Amino acid sequence: MVFSRLACYAFRMQITVDIPDELAAKVQARGLTPESYVRGLIEDAERSAPVPIHLREPRMSIEEFLEAMAANSDKIPVLPDEAFTRESFYQDHD
Repeated sequence: MVFSRLACYAFRMQITVDIPDELAAKVQARGLTPESYVRGLIEDAERSAPVPIHLREPRMSIEEFLEAMAANSDKIPVLPDEAFTRESFYQDHD
């Protein structure tokens, strides 16, 4: 069974791959079967895949999120209302 870090359930997948004779010969010269070589490549890729942020850190509460958002709000410059008009956003477009 293969367990995905992204899913809560196990799944099994069968993939058929045509391996060129040259590659098969190189793999067999290493003492491996083409199947075990490909399986190793897939396992290496899975180990080196980045872990999604939501799996790295526990979820924070909405209160913690809002506090983090507001933490540096005193450093946000005060802008005039004209800075938020449609024209100000698209001033370089026709």
